[in-house]
Amino acid sequence: MKILFCVQRYGEEVAGGSEAACRQVAEALAARGHHVEVVTSCAKSYVDWADHFAEGASQLNGVIVHRLRVRAPRTPEQFGTLHGRVLGRPNVPLFVQRDWLRVEGPDLPGLGPWLHENARRFDVANFFTYLYPTTGFGLGIASAYCPTILHPTAHDEPMMALRVFDSVVRAADGIVCLTDEELQLVRRRFRYEPLAEVIGIGVDAHPRGDGARFRALYGLGDRPYLVLVGRIDSGKGSDEAHRYFVEYQRRFGGPTALVVVGEPVMELEPHPDVIITGFVDEQTKVDALVGAMALVQPSYFESFSLALCEGWSCRLPAVVQGRCEVLVGQSTRAGGGIPYRSFAEFAATVTRLRMDPALRADMGEAGRQYVLANYEWDSVLERYERFVSRVVQTRRVSDRFRSSADRHNGL
Repeated sequence: MKILFCVQRYGEEVAGGSEAACRQVAEALAARGHHVEVVTSCAKSYVDWADHFAEGASQLNGVIVHRLRVRAPRTPEQFGTLHGRVLGRPNVPLFVQRDWLRVEGPDLPGLGPWLHENARRFDVANFFTYLYPTTGFGLGIASAYCPTILHPTAHDEPMMALRVFDSVVRAADGIVCLTDEELQLVRRRFRYEPLAEVIGIGVDAHPRGDGARFRALYGLGDRPYLVLVGRIDSGKGSDEAHRYFVEYQRRFGGPTALVVVGEPVMELEPHPDVIITGFVDEQTKVDALVGAMALVQPSYFESFSLALCEGWSCRLPAVVQGRCEVLVGQSTRAGGGIPYRSFAEFAATVTRLRMDPALRADMGEAGRQYVLANYEWDSVLERYERFVSRVVQTRRVSDRFRSSADRHNGL
């Protein structure tokens, strides 16, 4: 098949859940023999969307990548006022919401012309994340030329209530969700039954890491440590997890450390028991997971937690944000995580896992078996291919019916 992906950012240097998921799926499909192309921005950072990568076509791990220039970097002054106006008034006019979507960025003036010229070359076009103008303005254009699939990566957040997304979601020929909770949210929010399937993301179920190498690299010695993998961002709960851990150490002390692996979007207060690595390569991340005592996943907003599944692949038990329905659902189904909703619950869970190695081992193994049963790449890609075939066939029937109706009406 000839498959297109459209996403706001793309690349090995790009840290972001939906962006990483898009790249992994694209590369896995290319390795499986499909012709895969990506259209995206030249941006690396979602903070300002400033051009970083060179404009034009290149190849990355078997995938052809087309990068388009951003009209201009986004400024906090420009976006902040409009963002507050749109989210603060539920009945703000639709044209203002569209303007908000464009200013949110990345604003790619070349995307429409590129899709008009190229979309017909593909059997299917995939759009990752409902939230950005790459999907908001691109999906409708592509759907005129080929079947489209939306991967909403949706979670319950204020932006999802905006009416500007209604027509976007309904324009897709099919919807791929990452968890049951995400699909239920989409159905509930947009009040319709789409052609949809829960497929998830493939996970390396047999990672090879060296915990001792990571410990030596960051001077951890034999200390037990919790590991948090993900963007350091208040929306991801990183600051709360940091505060909870610092308070835990103040009250209970002990040799436990917290290792934070991820792109820093905000600063965390320095603490002698907290190690912040910043963005690291894949092998270093796996080494960090293999050497840890447990994984902390504190995010409030998730449609699927890849970090959680990667931790389970390394047989790590997890301490997860109890206010995130998706994390609770994943942990309950796997039997590999314990939710917390307060500092007291966080502290009790960390202490319990620290004192009970048998429980850690049982939970970690349960999580690994869950990943093996649901998220090995071959089974994920087979489910995706079957769903694409359904979408393409349904679109053909729809197009034939529409063409017949047009002829009947003399159009």
